[in-house]
Amino acid sequence: MTLALEKTGHDGPWIGHPMARVDGKAKVTGDARYAAEFHAPGLLHGVVVSSSIALGTILSLDTSDALRVPGVAFVFTHLNRPDLAWFDKSWRDQDAPKGSPFRPLYDDKIVYSGQPVALVVAQSLEAANYAASLVKIHYAQADSCTDMMALHQDAVEPKNTNMGFAPPPGKRGDPDTALTAAPFRMDAQYIAPSEHHNPMECHASTVIVEDDGTLSIFDKNQGVFNCQQWLCSIFGLKAEQVRVQSPFVGGAFGSGLRPQYQLFLATMAARELKQSVRVSLTRQQMFTFGHRPFTWQKVQLACSADGRLQAAVHQAISHTSRIENYAEKVVHWTGSAYTCDNVFLEQKIVPLDIYTPLDMRAPGAVHGLFALESAMDELAHAAGIDPLDIRLINYAETDITENKPFSSKELRACYAQGADRFGWSRRTAEPRSMRDGERLVGWGMATGIWEASQNPASARATLGLDGRLTLASGTADIGTGTYTVMTQIAADSLGIGPEQITFKLGDTTLPNAPLEGGSWTVASVGSAVKQACEGLREQLAKLARKVKDSPLGSASPDELVFRDGRIQLKQDASRSVSFAEAMRAGDQLHLVNEVDCKPNMLKQKQYSMKTHSAVFVEVKVDEQLGTLEVSRVVSAVAAGRIVNPKTAANQVSGAVVWGISQALHEDSRLDHNLGRFMNHSFAEYHIPVQKDIHEIEVIFVPEEDDIVNPLGVKGVGEIGIVGVAAAVANAVFHATGKRIRDLPITLDKLL
Repeated sequence: MTLALEKTGHDGPWIGHPMARVDGKAKVTGDARYAAEFHAPGLLHGVVVSSSIALGTILSLDTSDALRVPGVAFVFTHLNRPDLAWFDKSWRDQDAPKGSPFRPLYDDKIVYSGQPVALVVAQSLEAANYAASLVKIHYAQADSCTDMMALHQDAVEPKNTNMGFAPPPGKRGDPDTALTAAPFRMDAQYIAPSEHHNPMECHASTVIVEDDGTLSIFDKNQGVFNCQQWLCSIFGLKAEQVRVQSPFVGGAFGSGLRPQYQLFLATMAARELKQSVRVSLTRQQMFTFGHRPFTWQKVQLACSADGRLQAAVHQAISHTSRIENYAEKVVHWTGSAYTCDNVFLEQKIVPLDIYTPLDMRAPGAVHGLFALESAMDELAHAAGIDPLDIRLINYAETDITENKPFSSKELRACYAQGADRFGWSRRTAEPRSMRDGERLVGWGMATGIWEASQNPASARATLGLDGRLTLASGTADIGTGTYTVMTQIAADSLGIGPEQITFKLGDTTLPNAPLEGGSWTVASVGSAVKQACEGLREQLAKLARKVKDSPLGSASPDELVFRDGRIQLKQDASRSVSFAEAMRAGDQLHLVNEVDCKPNMLKQKQYSMKTHSAVFVEVKVDEQLGTLEVSRVVSAVAAGRIVNPKTAANQVSGAVVWGISQALHEDSRLDHNLGRFMNHSFAEYHIPVQKDIHEIEVIFVPEEDDIVNPLGVKGVGEIGIVGVAAAVANAVFHATGKRIRDLPITLDKLL
């Protein structure tokens, strides 16, 4: 799809300008099409039948009634699925933890509740749905365990886990002795429940069989190349036989990092029936794959009379599946967030009869910083020190865990600006000391930390004689604004207006790009876009010298400025050559530059690269009813150079909403007798509605960083959520005097 902008009249620079979304008009008018909205002649519809037990064996599977429904083409089960080589060899997608990935319809074994056990394919969705209800399955049920706390004594250290996880560093100093000797201590346990991603767009795959037998696949994901490689390994196909596209994604938050089972089922059915097939998951089935894991934590902190940390002990246990080892960086942040000489960090996992957990916005940090930042508030209260002051007293100038300086860190400015905007100095120390009429008022705050990183990425820039620039990279836009910020980066780099630029993404025919996750997309793909455009500048500068009687003469690149589609002398803008004139001089109808951009690891590995934030929250609690509202939030963020303050603020404020949801609403409830998540709908899975969200103010603190990447940017997708739940919990304590350590904070816990 071509996304075009109307001319805005802005005179640049475009980086740092709060530009409206390039894809905004397409989305609000319905022109943007999602994975389940692409059609093909004779398209068949697939409906997944899910298991009703958590562990056991299928004894019998009767599809006869389903097959008699008019319009039903086939019912796939483990008894008749095609014989694929991938079932007999080791395979993994890019984001898979180590272990044996789940294989849909592999055999008669049930390993988790909701597991797909059949796929009904019919000419209409209605027929497929009805036929799916007629499939009869009998099981031999085995005893399952989905209760992590029942098995926490059997927790083991994570080994051979997922990408990005490393065991926490070893013990530093002597925390046991320091804990005993310090005058002020806190020792508490914190519980954070499982959560499910629940993006607005449910997962779906439309697999179109082309006339030549190749597959054109529209799938909801966060990485088309990951899905393509996964399918090729499963079905023994070559990359040119599988084109995966994902031009628009209705939210993902990590749920699209791994290919989900509907992609395999739709592709299997399309290849076997030699007909195009679509498989869409229901909202209930969105609870049958990855989720944020239930996490238990214990934190012990101690400080001296002046508030300096003497010891920090942070232990965590979370769950994984019995087929894969999944773990998150939960406790790691405690080692580098504050200055402390005596630290012990420990993290373990418990295998359960559930599906493998999956990265969800700021995985590990969301739960880990809830515990750490709640504990810091508890310690501050015990020592009689202001919560902001104790964080400043223990401010880490370097990353002690990594023994490296920070590439940049403007957290002090976040504290100062956030506190000033919030009015923190007016806070009275005693719990229950602030009121608004009949309601108790509480003010709480917390620190946020997330990683800043850059991955290899490729991009292609093509400049036409008409002055239009087409950029291409196979990255994704999951609602974060990728289309827009890449357009801005290119506009700045080449000196043309955004309305002259088209950015293409989400297609395996485009240059390679990493998964969109981890807050690294702008740093990675944006750097590639910048490099590709700079290559075009070099080509244009050379061609400009070929113009007859060129007004640029033999000017060096440093003496040239690219502005409004022209190459100008810095010292004399009247001496210029248009892009078109330069290209005609070189007999070029278009210029192309494709680059593979890699991070400067030699330089970057010498530093700790992080984003930071300070979150300030006001809550109001009705002490008679226990009802609670977050009435005000100020989030001050230091994330390097901000390409688009408008979309960046949208990212942070959306993350704050999710942090409020984590604190007050979300809880995926497992029935341990059935081994099943029971509140698997928007009617029962609680999330905030409009009335739950009030004033949210986002401040971007200026931060320069020439280490992280050529653009000096750090991602903002994750930093907005970390720390929010702790700030809410701390505000609740300040309002009520009750310390709630078990999320979500509901009125029954307050009363």
